[in-house]
Amino acid sequence: MKYESLIFDIDGTLWDSRALVAEGYNIQLKAEGLDHLCVTAEDLKPLFGKVMTEIADAILASIPENDRYALMERCMATENRYLEENPCRIGYPGIRETVAELAKQYRLFIVSNSQQGYPELCMEKLGLTEYIEGHLCFGDTGTSKGKTIRTLMEKYNIGACAYVGDTQGDYEATLEAEVPFIWCTYGFGVPAGYAAKVDSFAQLLKL
Repeated sequence: MKYESLIFDIDGTLWDSRALVAEGYNIQLKAEGLDHLCVTAEDLKPLFGKVMTEIADAILASIPENDRYALMERCMATENRYLEENPCRIGYPGIRETVAELAKQYRLFIVSNSQQGYPELCMEKLGLTEYIEGHLCFGDTGTSKGKTIRTLMEKYNIGACAYVGDTQGDYEATLEAEVPFIWCTYGFGVPAGYAAKVDSFAQLLKL
Protein backbone atom coordinates (compact mmCIF):
# COMPACT_ATOMS: atom_id res chain seq x y z
CA MET A 1 0.00 0.00 0.00
CA LYS A 2 1.25 3.47 -0.83
CA TYR A 3 1.14 5.89 2.09
CA GLU A 4 1.06 9.67 1.87
CA SER A 5 1.67 10.16 5.60
CA LEU A 6 3.37 8.48 8.56
CA ILE A 7 2.31 9.04 12.16
CA PHE A 8 4.88 8.32 14.89
CA ASP A 9 4.57 7.24 18.47
CA ILE A 10 7.24 8.75 20.78
CA ASP A 11 8.34 6.48 23.63
CA GLY A 12 9.96 3.29 22.43
CA THR A 13 9.81 4.58 18.85
CA LEU A 14 11.71 7.88 18.67
CA TRP A 15 13.48 7.81 22.04
CA ASP A 16 13.79 6.00 25.37
CA SER A 17 13.01 8.56 28.06
CA ARG A 18 12.18 6.12 30.87
CA ALA A 19 15.12 7.02 33.12
CA LEU A 20 14.63 10.77 32.71
CA VAL A 21 10.86 10.54 33.18
CA ALA A 22 11.37 8.52 36.37
CA GLU A 23 13.80 11.13 37.64
CA GLY A 24 11.32 13.89 36.83
CA TYR A 25 8.47 12.11 38.62
CA ASN A 26 10.71 11.42 41.63
CA ILE A 27 11.68 15.07 42.02
CA GLN A 28 8.01 15.92 42.54
CA LEU A 29 7.27 12.90 44.73
CA LYS A 30 10.20 13.69 47.03
CA ALA A 31 9.17 17.35 47.20
CA GLU A 32 5.78 16.20 48.50
CA GLY A 33 7.26 13.79 51.04
CA LEU A 34 6.27 10.74 49.02
CA ASP A 35 9.70 9.16 48.66
CA HIS A 36 8.19 5.70 49.14
CA LEU A 37 6.34 6.11 45.81
CA CYS A 38 9.47 6.87 43.75
CA VAL A 39 9.80 4.85 40.55
CA THR A 40 12.53 3.43 38.33
CA ALA A 41 12.91 3.18 34.57
CA GLU A 42 12.02 -0.51 34.78
CA ASP A 43 8.84 0.31 36.70
CA LEU A 44 7.76 2.53 33.83
CA LYS A 45 8.59 0.19 30.95
CA PRO A 46 5.24 -1.69 30.91
CA LEU A 47 3.35 1.57 31.48
CA PHE A 48 4.75 3.67 28.65
CA GLY A 49 2.15 4.14 25.96
CA LYS A 50 -0.73 4.11 28.45
CA VAL A 51 -2.76 7.24 29.18
CA MET A 52 -2.00 9.41 32.21
CA THR A 53 -4.83 8.02 34.35
CA GLU A 54 -3.71 4.42 33.80
CA ILE A 55 -0.13 5.27 34.76
CA ALA A 56 -1.38 7.05 37.88
CA ASP A 57 -3.51 4.06 38.83
CA ALA A 58 -0.43 1.83 38.59
CA ILE A 59 2.22 3.89 40.38
CA LEU A 60 0.06 5.94 42.74
CA ALA A 61 -2.46 3.28 43.73
CA SER A 62 -2.10 4.09 47.44
CA ILE A 63 -3.19 7.70 46.87
CA PRO A 64 -6.96 8.30 47.04
CA GLU A 65 -8.44 8.61 43.57
CA ASN A 66 -9.60 12.18 44.19
CA ASP A 67 -5.97 13.22 44.74
CA ARG A 68 -4.19 10.71 42.51
CA TYR A 69 -4.68 12.35 39.14
CA ALA A 70 -3.87 15.83 40.42
CA LEU A 71 -0.61 14.43 41.80
CA MET A 72 0.08 12.78 38.45
CA GLU A 73 -0.46 16.14 36.74
CA ARG A 74 2.14 17.71 39.04
CA CYS A 75 4.59 14.87 38.42
CA MET A 76 4.19 15.28 34.66
CA ALA A 77 4.61 19.05 34.85
CA THR A 78 7.86 18.56 36.78
CA GLU A 79 8.88 15.90 34.27
CA ASN A 80 8.38 18.38 31.41
CA ARG A 81 10.53 20.98 33.15
CA TYR A 82 13.20 18.38 33.90
CA LEU A 83 13.30 17.20 30.27
CA GLU A 84 13.43 20.79 29.04
CA GLU A 85 16.53 21.43 31.17
CA ASN A 86 18.18 18.12 30.18
CA PRO A 87 20.00 17.65 26.84
CA CYS A 88 17.94 14.44 26.35
CA ARG A 89 20.52 12.45 24.41
CA ILE A 90 18.12 9.53 24.42
CA GLY A 91 17.01 9.30 20.79
CA TYR A 92 17.43 6.00 19.00
CA PRO A 93 20.21 5.88 16.37
CA GLY A 94 19.55 7.70 13.10
CA ILE A 95 16.28 9.35 14.16
CA ARG A 96 16.90 12.85 12.80
CA GLU A 97 18.59 11.69 9.61
CA THR A 98 15.85 9.17 8.87
CA VAL A 99 13.04 11.63 9.58
CA ALA A 100 14.70 14.19 7.32
CA GLU A 101 14.78 11.66 4.47
CA LEU A 102 11.23 10.48 5.06
CA ALA A 103 10.02 14.09 5.01
CA LYS A 104 11.07 14.32 1.37
CA GLN A 105 8.39 11.77 0.43
CA TYR A 106 5.81 11.77 3.22
CA ARG A 107 3.88 14.10 5.49
CA LEU A 108 5.01 13.30 9.04
CA PHE A 109 3.04 13.54 12.28
CA ILE A 110 3.15 12.47 15.93
CA VAL A 111 0.41 11.03 18.16
CA SER A 112 1.26 10.18 21.77
CA ASN A 113 -0.61 9.25 24.95
CA SER A 114 1.46 11.88 26.74
CA GLN A 115 0.67 15.14 28.49
CA GLN A 116 0.67 18.45 26.63
CA GLY A 117 4.13 19.79 25.89
CA TYR A 118 5.79 16.38 25.66
CA PRO A 119 5.63 16.00 21.85
CA GLU A 120 7.08 19.49 21.42
CA LEU A 121 9.93 18.67 23.80
CA CYS A 122 10.71 15.47 21.92
CA MET A 123 10.75 17.24 18.56
CA GLU A 124 12.93 20.05 19.90
CA LYS A 125 15.44 17.78 21.64
CA LEU A 126 15.78 15.43 18.66
CA GLY A 127 15.85 18.22 16.05
CA LEU A 128 12.63 17.12 14.35
CA THR A 129 10.50 20.26 14.59
CA GLU A 130 10.98 21.36 10.99
CA TYR A 131 9.94 17.93 9.66
CA ILE A 132 6.80 17.21 11.71
CA GLU A 133 3.71 18.82 10.22
CA GLY A 134 1.44 18.31 13.22
CA HIS A 135 0.93 16.43 16.47
CA LEU A 136 -1.71 15.53 19.04
CA CYS A 137 -1.56 13.83 22.42
CA PHE A 138 -3.83 12.59 25.20
CA GLY A 139 -3.36 15.93 26.95
CA ASP A 140 -4.93 17.63 23.92
CA THR A 141 -7.86 15.29 23.33
CA GLY A 142 -8.49 13.35 26.55
CA THR A 143 -9.46 10.38 24.40
CA SER A 144 -7.98 7.01 23.47
CA LYS A 145 -4.96 6.93 21.18
CA GLY A 146 -7.10 5.45 18.40
CA LYS A 147 -9.52 8.37 18.61
CA THR A 148 -6.62 10.82 18.81
CA ILE A 149 -5.17 9.35 15.61
CA ARG A 150 -8.52 9.81 13.86
CA THR A 151 -8.79 13.38 15.19
CA LEU A 152 -5.34 14.16 13.81
CA MET A 153 -6.25 12.64 10.45
CA GLU A 154 -9.37 14.75 10.22
CA LYS A 155 -7.62 17.90 11.38
CA TYR A 156 -4.86 17.63 8.78
CA ASN A 157 -6.86 15.93 6.04
CA ILE A 158 -4.57 12.90 6.10
CA GLY A 159 -5.23 10.21 3.51
CA ALA A 160 -3.53 6.82 3.34
CA CYS A 161 -1.19 6.55 6.32
CA ALA A 162 0.45 4.15 8.74
CA TYR A 163 1.14 4.45 12.45
CA VAL A 164 4.69 3.66 13.60
CA GLY A 165 4.87 2.39 17.18
CA ASP A 166 6.10 -0.36 19.46
CA THR A 167 3.52 -1.69 21.92
CA GLN A 168 0.32 -3.71 22.08
CA GLY A 169 -1.45 -0.48 23.00
CA ASP A 170 -0.20 1.11 19.79
CA TYR A 171 -1.44 -1.87 17.80
CA GLU A 172 -4.87 -1.68 19.44
CA ALA A 173 -4.99 2.05 18.67
CA THR A 174 -4.40 1.34 14.99
CA LEU A 175 -7.24 -1.18 14.98
CA GLU A 176 -9.52 1.47 16.46
CA ALA A 177 -8.29 4.11 14.01
CA GLU A 178 -8.40 1.63 11.10
CA VAL A 179 -4.86 2.33 9.92
CA PRO A 180 -1.94 -0.09 9.34
CA PHE A 181 0.58 -0.61 12.15
CA ILE A 182 4.34 -0.64 11.64
CA TRP A 183 6.02 -2.29 14.63
CA CYS A 184 9.40 -1.05 15.91
CA THR A 185 10.78 -4.27 17.39
CA TYR A 186 13.48 -2.41 19.37
CA GLY A 187 10.84 -0.68 21.53
CA PHE A 188 8.99 -1.62 24.70
CA GLY A 189 6.46 -4.24 23.66
CA VAL A 190 5.41 -7.20 21.54
CA PRO A 191 2.09 -6.54 19.77
CA ALA A 192 -0.35 -9.24 18.70
CA GLY A 193 -0.19 -8.11 15.09
CA TYR A 194 1.34 -5.68 12.61
CA ALA A 195 1.34 -4.85 8.91
CA ALA A 196 5.14 -4.53 8.78
CA LYS A 197 8.04 -4.34 11.20
CA VAL A 198 11.47 -2.72 11.46
CA ASP A 199 14.38 -3.67 13.70
CA SER A 200 15.80 -0.13 13.64
CA PHE A 201 14.24 3.23 12.90
CA ALA A 202 16.46 3.69 9.85
CA GLN A 203 14.92 0.57 8.27
CA LEU A 204 11.81 2.63 7.59
CA LEU A 205 13.68 4.02 4.58
CA LYS A 206 14.00 0.54 3.06
CA LEU A 207 10.48 -0.43 4.04
